[in-house]
Amino acid sequence: MNHTPRTRTVVSCTLLVTALGAGVTACGSDGNPLSARPYDAAGLISFNGPTEAGKRADPDKPLEVTANSGDGRITDVTARDSTGRYVAGELAADGSRWHSTSPLAANAHYTVTVSTEDEDGAPGRKVLTFDTSKPASKQRLNVTFGPQTGTYGVGQPITAQLDHEIKDKAQRAVVERALRVESTPAVPGAWHWVDNKELHYRPKEYWPVHATVQVHSNLEGVRIGDRLWGGKSKPLKITTGDRIEAVTDAASHQMTVYRNGQEINQIPVTTGKPGFETRNGVKVVLAKQYFVRMRGTTVGIAEGSADSYDLPVYYATRVTWSGEYVHAAPWSVGSQGYANVSHGCTGMSTSNAEWFFDTVREGDIVRVVNSNGDDMEPFGNGFGDWNVDWQKWREGSALFNGKPDGPAPSDALRIQPAAL
Repeated sequence: MNHTPRTRTVVSCTLLVTALGAGVTACGSDGNPLSARPYDAAGLISFNGPTEAGKRADPDKPLEVTANSGDGRITDVTARDSTGRYVAGELAADGSRWHSTSPLAANAHYTVTVSTEDEDGAPGRKVLTFDTSKPASKQRLNVTFGPQTGTYGVGQPITAQLDHEIKDKAQRAVVERALRVESTPAVPGAWHWVDNKELHYRPKEYWPVHATVQVHSNLEGVRIGDRLWGGKSKPLKITTGDRIEAVTDAASHQMTVYRNGQEINQIPVTTGKPGFETRNGVKVVLAKQYFVRMRGTTVGIAEGSADSYDLPVYYATRVTWSGEYVHAAPWSVGSQGYANVSHGCTGMSTSNAEWFFDTVREGDIVRVVNSNGDDMEPFGNGFGDWNVDWQKWREGSALFNGKPDGPAPSDALRIQPAAL
């Protein structure tokens, strides 16, 4: 029979925990720190949630779990609702108190698992459950994700349209934290507030090829501000295809098209002439139209002037909302590869335009270099998101505070105590 005193067992276990950096802080009688069975910690902790049957918690008030003085300490708290949404929280360094740092959802059922250890290092556990009351206000913030479900190029950003303006930074953080984007394979990414009603999400680099991206909102029932609560939203799932990137050199009048980094075609082109120079930078394919009637009056060119035009255009691949396309331009074949004569679009022969039209999809990348034109706008004229460097992009998040890499501190679901 082992007659080793309990105090020696506790000391050796503590040393083992320190070496492993694990959260287990007590040993069983056989000396195995994982074999101890947690005791009921109900007497060690106090909880500010409702305990009476039928009573509901106010979702506006934070959760708080405290350890009774002198009885031990809290080692971990996990709180989540019935849909799987976790509540972020902070645990005091001495394990005396845990409190939530993210808002609770209204009209939700929560399970709180509290792990403790007593003065001798023995582990305890208590599972608490409670329901929250319904929101007093009927005003809801609804979110619409874009694009539509489908397969896109690796440059396709995710968009979130809100039906109410969110100006306050703390409220933006509540909204942003609830908008979840998960990709397989996983890549780092971030939301960026375009304005008070629109966010864009993109990875640090382009999406991986043949990735699956799933987007959903955890806002339903969450209090955002006075009289405003999160509403329902439809989740989104998209996939990506090959990495197609078309690079147009306006100085050499050539477009080089790559698939997954390998050149697959080089096409003579013409871009914008002086006064109508094509924008430099990265654009993303917005749409494809077999036929478009293009008129100068739609871009501010007076009818009957020297630059006026009204043309039937085929195999038109759109890259800006203001009217920049890659398209068939049989009238300028003599200049393609030699001179820039268009009003801002990238023109090529009909056969080349048909090939390009059949090769690219929405979300593919079209990049223009060596043009004398302005830079592509980051927002408002299509998807110029990739022209914003990564640190600047993260400065547009309400969570990351401009940090170039790594998760936001507020993203932690809970804080684990350090090993003894």
